[in-house]
Amino acid sequence: MFRSAPLRGRLTTSLARFGRPTACKPTANIQPCMQFQRGGRWASTSSNGTKDDKSNVSAGMYTAALFISMLGLSYAAVPLYRLFCASTGYNGTPVTDASRFARERLVPHEDKRRIRITFESNTSDALPWSFKPELREIHVVPGETALTFYKAKSKADDDIVGIATYNVTPHRAGSYFNKIQCFCFEEQRLSPGEDVDMPVFFFIDPDFLDDPYMKDVNTVTLSYTLFNAKYAKNLSPPSPPTA
Repeated sequence: MFRSAPLRGRLTTSLARFGRPTACKPTANIQPCMQFQRGGRWASTSSNGTKDDKSNVSAGMYTAALFISMLGLSYAAVPLYRLFCASTGYNGTPVTDASRFARERLVPHEDKRRIRITFESNTSDALPWSFKPELREIHVVPGETALTFYKAKSKADDDIVGIATYNVTPHRAGSYFNKIQCFCFEEQRLSPGEDVDMPVFFFIDPDFLDDPYMKDVNTVTLSYTLFNAKYAKNLSPPSPPTA
């Protein structure tokens, strides 16, 4: 009968080659474990636990700092964007930069074509006011100043503060629509039944005539939208610094 050879010698050789396993000693935070290493020994994997904890804390702090920074930038974005638009006429925003109001620009070009200026008004559903322009349209030449008014009247039972935004169409004409005085982004408080006339003093920049993109523009529309300042915090003017 065939008999298998004894395995003691082979098993002893294998254990001698790899060494005997040694169990890890448990610590306060790490469970017992065994890991084979090339040197024929078994060792604990708990040595990197503290470093990983520190790395996680640092990553959390960096994430929180980034979130706070982005939150601050989001609040600053609205006034910065508003200032940029008012200085450049971007996105149909009329220019309010005082450097554009030099005396030589306020000379009417009577021999040039007249431009039709129309006025529109809108009111937020959260603001119980009536709001409309006193004139629906006027005609001006570049360099000619013009004055018109918007009238607002409160239909509310309590005092309410309103605030207005504005826009010009077509948008490419916004950089030539210069406002000397307006009520945009200024808070206006009205008592129940009270009304107010709000002025708009403006002119069309003479450079309008030299721009080839303005050759087909014969009508420019100035539009205002009134909001309840209570629900339009980002539109409110910044508070003056305290001493």
